[in-house]
Amino acid sequence: MCPLGGPLVDAPGSLLARGRMVCHCLLIETPSSGLVLVDTGFGLDDMRDPIRRMGRMFVSLTSPKLDRAQAAISQVEALGFQRSDVQHILLTHMDLDHAGGLADFPKARVHVMQDELDEALDPKGIGSRERYKSAQWAHGPLWSPHTPSAGERWFGFECARGLEGLPPEILMVPLSGHSRGHAAIAVQSGGMWNLHCGDAYFHHGEMEPNYRCPAGFKAFQRIVAYDDGLRRTNQGRLRELVRAHGREARVFCAHDATELGRAIES
Repeated sequence: MCPLGGPLVDAPGSLLARGRMVCHCLLIETPSSGLVLVDTGFGLDDMRDPIRRMGRMFVSLTSPKLDRAQAAISQVEALGFQRSDVQHILLTHMDLDHAGGLADFPKARVHVMQDELDEALDPKGIGSRERYKSAQWAHGPLWSPHTPSAGERWFGFECARGLEGLPPEILMVPLSGHSRGHAAIAVQSGGMWNLHCGDAYFHHGEMEPNYRCPAGFKAFQRIVAYDDGLRRTNQGRLRELVRAHGREARVFCAHDATELGRAIES
């Protein structure tokens, strides 16, 4: 299991200053399912034509750092693999900064929650049209949509088990709120569960007992949330998971530079 990531945007870390966010993707090597990539970040096509692929509003507000060497495909190849080795992609959600690299892995099966796929393919309202960019999946991915499974839960959370073609140590945990069908990806490795929480939170301080989060990040999460009440409820459930099961399950989000640094160091 290998963290992939790099500079993403200059974002509002506070009300008066810019903060640094990253795109924390995860590459998993499995014995029978090839490589599994959790989120894709920006893709090479995004970097060639950012306005068309990501929208003028996103580019002007966030000033994304479009470094081809930081694209997931470039980092996969730098590790000695080929793009065809990535047989599965699991998306926490389909926002443009999480699904932009889908076209770099055109033969991979793309796992996503059904509600998220429905919203992305038929966006309702300007908010959804800004966050979902159909150009990023115009190549026609091999979609594999999922819904929560009946039966066994994961640390009290609903989960989607039996993901087609994937080992049982990998599952999707619905965490709606940031987007309609947002999910976390749980991966068991070395006796420890690792939970990629996507955009369920943005700052490592949000998972600490004494909650803390820069004002800009807090406001941004509230503004872009599909359902902010549900987002805050699920964020609270994640804090409880860390408090009660921190020795069994490690959590990290998609955009916190501190958490990415910790993952790379470990």
